[in-house]
Amino acid sequence: MVIYFCRHANAGHRKARPEQDARRRLDAGGEAQARQMGAVLAAMGVYVDAVVASPLKRAAQTATLIAEELGHDGDLRLDPALRPEAGYEQFQALLAHYADANSILLVGHKPGLAACLAQLLGARRASVGLKKCAVAKVEVNARKTQLEWLLTPRLIQSCSAMAGVKARPKTARK
Repeated sequence: MVIYFCRHANAGHRKARPEQDARRRLDAGGEAQARQMGAVLAAMGVYVDAVVASPLKRAAQTATLIAEELGHDGDLRLDPALRPEAGYEQFQALLAHYADANSILLVGHKPGLAACLAQLLGARRASVGLKKCAVAKVEVNARKTQLEWLLTPRLIQSCSAMAGVKARPKTARK
């Protein structure tokens, strides 16, 4: 199974009251981040059987925007196992539920999602730097669990900028 871990995109400042924070939407920059990440993933040939997000608004929005760019026609599924405070046991139950899928996109929050990613990779004390709207591809099979790549919005911007840079003309050697 291939699991794509994605932290939600930019959503402005945290709200003091938890019920208000749960309804916090992506800001304009976050919407652009999610669409761009989805477009890059689509260009890379990413396909997912299921898209699962935390029930918090910003994660669901991020998942929806990325899924649209990927051309995913299935329903968005919300699961409390991807909430910020969820534990690894809940995460394992989520993975068991999708065991028949070839690939899934999970959209959640820090610290929970990053901690689950680290534990899945066998790192008990390490953490994974999952920036906002970053996506990590993890391949899980009977023999091993392996991080294939980690793509951040900043890396996408850097690569886009480099692609626009023209090579310097060759100078004649003396």
